[in-house]
Amino acid sequence: MHTMAEVALRSETELTGALRIGAPESLAAFRLPGIIKEFRGRYPQVQITLKPGACWELTEFVRSGELDLVFLLQPETEYKDLHTETLIHEAMTLIAPLGHPLMNLDEVLPLHLKDETILHTETGCTYRTLFERHLNSHGVFPDPKLEFWSIEAIKQCVMAGLGISFLPLITVRSELAEGKLARLHWNDESQRVATQTAYHNKKWKSPALAEFLTIVENHASAWRTGETDNNKWEGI
Repeated sequence: MHTMAEVALRSETELTGALRIGAPESLAAFRLPGIIKEFRGRYPQVQITLKPGACWELTEFVRSGELDLVFLLQPETEYKDLHTETLIHEAMTLIAPLGHPLMNLDEVLPLHLKDETILHTETGCTYRTLFERHLNSHGVFPDPKLEFWSIEAIKQCVMAGLGISFLPLITVRSELAEGKLARLHWNDESQRVATQTAYHNKKWKSPALAEFLTIVENHASAWRTGETDNNKWEGI
């Protein structure tokens, strides 16, 4: 005879199948690891494939059925053919190397960036587009620009004094806390994005996908509870 606890444990560990998930680099590196670790601990027989991509690519992949679930980092968006859930609104931050002159300003304005070198994420990145539109709307078209595919490369180059960059706060929390980067006093209100999940409205929700989404929501609830006041530039 098996105890109820043993039966419950077997039902968890015997869950099988595959999950194909997509996410932009920032979420894959800074939001998903804890979720995937917990899911794998509970359901080791489920195969997980994680595909990186830009948000516009990922929505097409989930529409075509190539991916089961995608994580998006963009202005809060709804789609007629996709079921979306907003997990958390992400703060953005303008970072600079330590000792940068802009650190002395009570508030950094677009005009202050007209002669700065901006280290950008790749073309098509949602928050890069929001940032550029904000600068352009104030008549600021900074040049030269450097473009990178890796957030880690951007952070290292900012530390080395090559320029400044606009990134999600979650991607630079540790460097700010350790005093390796400076957070400039920048108003990100018009450039805020949200972390969302999306899957096709007509897709059958497998047991594996349903369990994964439950874990996602539990983690998202903890994120929302643990967030500091994002309007405080000093907060990390």
